[in-house]
Amino acid sequence: MSLSGDDTSHIQTILSTRLTIRHPTPDKDAIALLPAFDRLGPERITLVSSAAQAREAYAHLARATAWGFDTESKPTFKVGEVSDGPHIVQLSTPERAWVFQIHDLACRAVVAELMALGGVPKAGFGLGDDRKRILQKLGVEPVGVLELNTVFQQRGYRKDMGVKGAVAVLFNQRFIKSKKAATSNWANLHLSEAQLVYAANDAYAAIRVFNALGLA
Repeated sequence: MSLSGDDTSHIQTILSTRLTIRHPTPDKDAIALLPAFDRLGPERITLVSSAAQAREAYAHLARATAWGFDTESKPTFKVGEVSDGPHIVQLSTPERAWVFQIHDLACRAVVAELMALGGVPKAGFGLGDDRKRILQKLGVEPVGVLELNTVFQQRGYRKDMGVKGAVAVLFNQRFIKSKKAATSNWANLHLSEAQLVYAANDAYAAIRVFNALGLA
Protein backbone atom coordinates (compact mmCIF):
# COMPACT_ATOMS: atom_id res chain seq x y z
CA MET A 1 0.00 0.00 0.00
CA SER A 2 1.41 3.37 -0.92
CA LEU A 3 0.57 6.99 -0.26
CA SER A 4 -2.67 8.15 -1.81
CA GLY A 5 -2.68 11.34 -3.84
CA ASP A 6 -4.30 13.22 -0.96
CA ASP A 7 -1.74 12.03 1.56
CA THR A 8 1.19 12.78 -0.74
CA SER A 9 -0.16 16.30 -1.27
CA HIS A 10 -0.67 16.72 2.47
CA ILE A 11 2.91 15.77 3.30
CA GLN A 12 4.28 17.98 0.50
CA THR A 13 2.27 20.89 1.92
CA ILE A 14 3.71 20.24 5.37
CA LEU A 15 7.26 20.11 4.04
CA SER A 16 6.79 23.37 2.17
CA THR A 17 5.56 25.16 5.30
CA ARG A 18 8.09 27.71 6.47
CA LEU A 19 8.70 28.67 10.08
CA THR A 20 11.95 30.50 10.78
CA ILE A 21 14.09 28.86 13.44
CA ARG A 22 16.73 31.22 14.78
CA HIS A 23 18.45 28.99 17.31
CA PRO A 24 21.76 27.32 16.42
CA THR A 25 22.04 23.58 16.98
CA PRO A 26 23.59 23.06 20.43
CA ASP A 27 26.37 20.53 20.81
CA LYS A 28 26.26 17.53 23.14
CA ASP A 29 27.92 19.37 26.01
CA ALA A 30 25.52 22.29 25.75
CA ILE A 31 22.50 19.97 25.66
CA ALA A 32 23.72 18.24 28.83
CA LEU A 33 23.35 21.52 30.72
CA LEU A 34 19.73 22.11 29.71
CA PRO A 35 16.76 21.36 31.97
CA ALA A 36 15.04 18.05 31.32
CA PHE A 37 12.21 17.75 28.81
CA ASP A 38 8.86 17.18 30.52
CA ARG A 39 8.19 13.60 29.47
CA LEU A 40 4.99 11.60 29.69
CA GLY A 41 4.67 9.63 32.89
CA PRO A 42 3.19 6.13 33.19
CA GLU A 43 -0.26 7.57 33.95
CA ARG A 44 -0.45 8.92 30.39
CA ILE A 45 0.91 5.82 28.66
CA THR A 46 -1.31 2.91 27.65
CA LEU A 47 0.08 -0.53 26.88
CA VAL A 48 -1.93 -2.22 24.14
CA SER A 49 -1.61 -5.98 23.70
CA SER A 50 -5.06 -7.27 22.72
CA ALA A 51 -7.59 -6.61 19.98
CA ALA A 52 -10.06 -5.00 22.41
CA GLN A 53 -7.40 -2.64 23.75
CA ALA A 54 -6.27 -1.88 20.20
CA ARG A 55 -9.80 -0.97 19.10
CA GLU A 56 -10.15 1.38 22.07
CA ALA A 57 -6.81 3.00 21.21
CA TYR A 58 -7.88 3.30 17.57
CA ALA A 59 -11.00 5.23 18.63
CA HIS A 60 -8.87 7.76 20.52
CA LEU A 61 -6.18 8.08 17.84
CA ALA A 62 -8.67 8.46 14.99
CA ARG A 63 -9.83 11.74 16.54
CA ALA A 64 -6.33 13.25 16.38
CA THR A 65 -5.05 15.30 13.43
CA ALA A 66 -1.48 13.93 13.64
CA TRP A 67 0.54 11.36 15.58
CA GLY A 68 4.04 10.98 16.83
CA PHE A 69 5.31 7.65 15.48
CA ASP A 70 8.14 5.25 16.27
CA THR A 71 8.85 1.54 16.61
CA GLU A 72 11.16 -0.64 18.68
CA SER A 73 12.71 -3.98 17.81
CA LYS A 74 14.63 -6.52 19.85
CA PRO A 75 18.34 -5.77 19.32
CA THR A 76 20.49 -8.18 17.34
CA PHE A 77 24.01 -8.89 18.53
CA LYS A 78 25.26 -11.78 16.38
CA VAL A 79 26.80 -11.33 12.94
CA GLY A 80 24.24 -12.18 10.29
CA GLU A 81 21.34 -12.21 12.75
CA VAL A 82 18.22 -10.68 11.21
CA SER A 83 15.67 -8.84 13.33
CA ASP A 84 12.05 -9.95 13.11
CA GLY A 85 10.87 -6.60 14.46
CA PRO A 86 9.21 -4.35 15.02
CA HIS A 87 7.98 -5.80 18.28
CA ILE A 88 6.21 -2.67 19.41
CA VAL A 89 4.74 0.36 17.65
CA GLN A 90 4.32 3.67 19.46
CA LEU A 91 1.78 6.33 18.55
CA SER A 92 1.22 9.53 20.49
CA THR A 93 -0.95 12.61 20.61
CA PRO A 94 0.10 15.69 22.60
CA GLU A 95 -1.92 14.34 25.53
CA ARG A 96 -1.01 10.66 25.79
CA ALA A 97 0.72 7.73 24.08
CA TRP A 98 -0.10 4.15 23.21
CA VAL A 99 2.50 1.38 23.04
CA PHE A 100 1.24 -1.50 20.88
CA GLN A 101 2.69 -4.97 21.32
CA ILE A 102 2.13 -6.82 18.07
CA HIS A 103 2.71 -10.45 19.05
CA ASP A 104 -1.10 -10.87 19.12
CA LEU A 105 -2.34 -11.26 15.53
CA ALA A 106 -5.64 -9.47 16.15
CA CYS A 107 -3.85 -6.54 17.77
CA ARG A 108 -1.38 -6.53 14.89
CA ALA A 109 -4.26 -6.23 12.41
CA VAL A 110 -5.52 -3.08 14.13
CA VAL A 111 -2.03 -1.57 14.06
CA ALA A 112 -1.91 -2.29 10.33
CA GLU A 113 -5.19 -0.37 9.96
CA LEU A 114 -3.72 2.57 11.85
CA MET A 115 -0.61 2.54 9.68
CA ALA A 116 -2.76 2.54 6.53
CA LEU A 117 -5.06 5.31 7.76
CA GLY A 118 -4.87 8.32 5.46
CA GLY A 119 -5.17 11.98 6.35
CA VAL A 120 -3.16 11.70 9.58
CA PRO A 121 0.55 12.61 9.40
CA LYS A 122 2.73 10.14 11.31
CA ALA A 123 5.74 12.18 12.40
CA GLY A 124 9.04 10.95 13.76
CA PHE A 125 12.81 10.82 13.44
CA GLY A 126 14.87 8.30 11.46
CA LEU A 127 11.84 6.46 10.15
CA GLY A 128 13.37 4.79 7.08
CA ASP A 129 14.04 1.50 8.83
CA ASP A 130 10.73 1.66 10.72
CA ARG A 131 8.81 1.91 7.45
CA LYS A 132 10.62 -1.07 5.96
CA ARG A 133 9.99 -3.22 9.02
CA ILE A 134 6.32 -2.25 9.19
CA LEU A 135 5.89 -3.22 5.55
CA GLN A 136 7.67 -6.54 6.09
CA LYS A 137 5.85 -7.50 9.27
CA LEU A 138 2.39 -5.99 8.84
CA GLY A 139 2.10 -6.10 5.07
CA VAL A 140 1.27 -2.39 4.75
CA GLU A 141 3.41 0.64 4.04
CA PRO A 142 2.65 3.41 6.54
CA VAL A 143 0.68 6.19 4.89
CA GLY A 144 1.50 9.83 5.56
CA VAL A 145 4.86 9.29 7.24
CA LEU A 146 6.67 12.57 7.90
CA GLU A 147 10.42 12.44 8.55
CA LEU A 148 11.07 15.39 10.85
CA ASN A 149 14.77 15.43 9.98
CA THR A 150 13.72 16.36 6.44
CA VAL A 151 11.73 19.31 7.74
CA PHE A 152 14.75 20.62 9.64
CA GLN A 153 16.99 20.15 6.60
CA GLN A 154 14.58 22.15 4.46
CA ARG A 155 14.80 24.91 7.05
CA GLY A 156 18.55 25.19 6.88
CA TYR A 157 19.93 22.52 9.20
CA ARG A 158 22.54 20.54 7.31
CA LYS A 159 22.62 17.29 9.24
CA ASP A 160 20.08 15.05 10.89
CA MET A 161 18.67 16.80 13.91
CA GLY A 162 17.37 13.79 15.79
CA VAL A 163 14.98 14.03 18.70
CA LYS A 164 17.63 15.33 21.14
CA GLY A 165 18.70 18.18 18.88
CA ALA A 166 15.13 19.08 17.97
CA VAL A 167 14.00 19.25 21.60
CA ALA A 168 17.03 21.37 22.45
CA VAL A 169 16.44 23.80 19.57
CA LEU A 170 12.69 24.17 19.95
CA PHE A 171 12.20 23.87 23.71
CA ASN A 172 15.65 24.63 25.11
CA GLN A 173 15.41 21.34 27.00
CA ARG A 174 17.32 18.06 27.25
CA PHE A 175 15.61 14.92 25.99
CA ILE A 176 16.64 11.96 28.15
CA LYS A 177 17.14 8.58 26.47
CA SER A 178 18.11 5.54 28.53
CA LYS A 179 20.77 3.39 26.84
CA LYS A 180 19.70 0.47 29.01
CA ALA A 181 16.11 0.72 27.81
CA ALA A 182 17.17 1.29 24.20
CA THR A 183 19.04 -2.03 24.07
CA SER A 184 16.51 -4.01 26.11
CA ASN A 185 14.44 -6.91 24.83
CA TRP A 186 11.42 -5.37 23.16
CA ALA A 187 10.05 -8.81 22.30
CA ASN A 188 9.32 -9.55 25.96
CA LEU A 189 5.65 -10.16 26.65
CA HIS A 190 5.97 -8.20 29.89
CA LEU A 191 7.54 -4.80 29.27
CA SER A 192 8.94 -2.87 32.21
CA GLU A 193 7.79 0.59 33.19
CA ALA A 194 11.17 1.93 32.06
CA GLN A 195 10.65 0.41 28.61
CA LEU A 196 7.16 1.88 28.30
CA VAL A 197 8.33 5.35 29.32
CA TYR A 198 11.26 5.19 26.90
CA ALA A 199 9.18 3.99 23.97
CA ALA A 200 6.20 6.27 24.52
CA ASN A 201 8.29 9.40 24.86
CA ASP A 202 10.06 8.92 21.54
CA ALA A 203 6.65 9.21 19.88
CA TYR A 204 5.47 11.92 22.27
CA ALA A 205 8.51 14.12 21.62
CA ALA A 206 7.91 13.73 17.89
CA ILE A 207 4.35 15.07 18.05
CA ARG A 208 5.49 17.91 20.30
CA VAL A 209 8.17 18.83 17.75
CA PHE A 210 5.66 18.53 14.90
CA ASN A 211 3.36 21.03 16.62
CA ALA A 212 6.19 23.38 17.63
CA LEU A 213 7.32 23.54 14.00
CA GLY A 214 3.88 24.88 13.06
CA LEU A 215 3.04 21.82 10.98
CA ALA A 216 -0.33 21.05 12.54
